[in-house]
Amino acid sequence: MSAEYPIPELVMAWGRGRAVSRATAQPVPVEGGYEVAVGPPSAEIRRVFHTYTPELLAETAAAFAAPGHQIMIAGPTELLRASVPSTWTMDEGGHLMTTGFAPTAYAVPDGYRLVVETEGDLTVARAFHFNGDLAASARLGRAGEFGVFDKVVTAPAHQRRGLGSTLMRALTTNAAAQGMSWGLLVGTDEGRALYEHLGWTFVSDFPGARSKRE
Repeated sequence: MSAEYPIPELVMAWGRGRAVSRATAQPVPVEGGYEVAVGPPSAEIRRVFHTYTPELLAETAAAFAAPGHQIMIAGPTELLRASVPSTWTMDEGGHLMTTGFAPTAYAVPDGYRLVVETEGDLTVARAFHFNGDLAASARLGRAGEFGVFDKVVTAPAHQRRGLGSTLMRALTTNAAAQGMSWGLLVGTDEGRALYEHLGWTFVSDFPGARSKRE
């Protein structure tokens, strides 16, 4: 099930929820999208577009010549690559995805315990091994009726045990209980397969490019 919202609304909600997850400043609307400070302590800026032309992207890249600034778009990777200088670095491919929230059954794998904590608009799920090690974690930042998944990470020693899926399902159930309706995330090429297996729907490619760091 996918959200029946236009891409501009989904992109703006993703930006708001991601800022909650990462405790950064909320995005500032600009022509065709938003801008957000990556830091502190970094002085880098990210400009994210849902609506654009190649000319607008090229103009933005020229203004973002300082090392480390980033441009992201909801759209084709090759379009972004062709619109920024050849000295820029393309990020790992991203995919904007969505799902409807509903209580979801899940079981914590043997040998682990699950902790889900909410403070304000941020919910964090953590899986601990019986020896006390943090095995996996995931974050969800609320943006109105949207919940934005972020930083879904499993420690190498605990991978392929279903922990990532368990945390996603736990956060989904928690979000539904809090009254959120839709989930959003930007997944990697590898992550996309996992999320589609969990019922997420692909909306758009979501590539990024960075001005060259010195």
